[in-house]
Amino acid sequence: MSTARAVAAVCAVFALGACGTSTAGGDTETTAIPEAASAQPSPTTTLPAGSLEFGSEHRFPSGLVVRVSSPSVFEPSENAYPRSERAAAFSISLLNEGEEPYRLSGFSVEARIDGEEIEQVNDSTRGYNGITEPDRDISVGESTEMTVAFALEPTPRQLELTLHPDATKPTKAVFVGLA
Repeated sequence: MSTARAVAAVCAVFALGACGTSTAGGDTETTAIPEAASAQPSPTTTLPAGSLEFGSEHRFPSGLVVRVSSPSVFEPSENAYPRSERAAAFSISLLNEGEEPYRLSGFSVEARIDGEEIEQVNDSTRGYNGITEPDRDISVGESTEMTVAFALEPTPRQLELTLHPDATKPTKAVFVGLA
């Protein structure tokens, strides 16, 4: 890594730390914790206010902690629905640090490109089946992981992945990056 790039990465970490809280989107408190220097925004990437970069972690007021991986772009299998030439898969980790069990049925994920919602891809051949155990409770201190995938356009674009921990509340976390 060049010195200029390392300095840019350190500056980005301090900038993200300085912007650590947000009230955009309701009752959210946003804390970005990058996984590695490679997860830092490039000098040409600008994150929308109140959003997090893929690879970051977010803690909801309820104590639910989520981490969204960087996208893994792939070519869906012939069995995938809907059909698309490209798709992006995301690993989503959930850790319950709250005071009571968390019911997965309240959790939802949606993706948008340029404000337009894009379709979730179900590709059982590749293991992308979305939320597979919605009636499961995550006990206090327990974690779980799921993988979701979304159809993409032929060329990389900025994608927003929005996580809602409770369908009855406006609380959300928005993760942004190229896919």
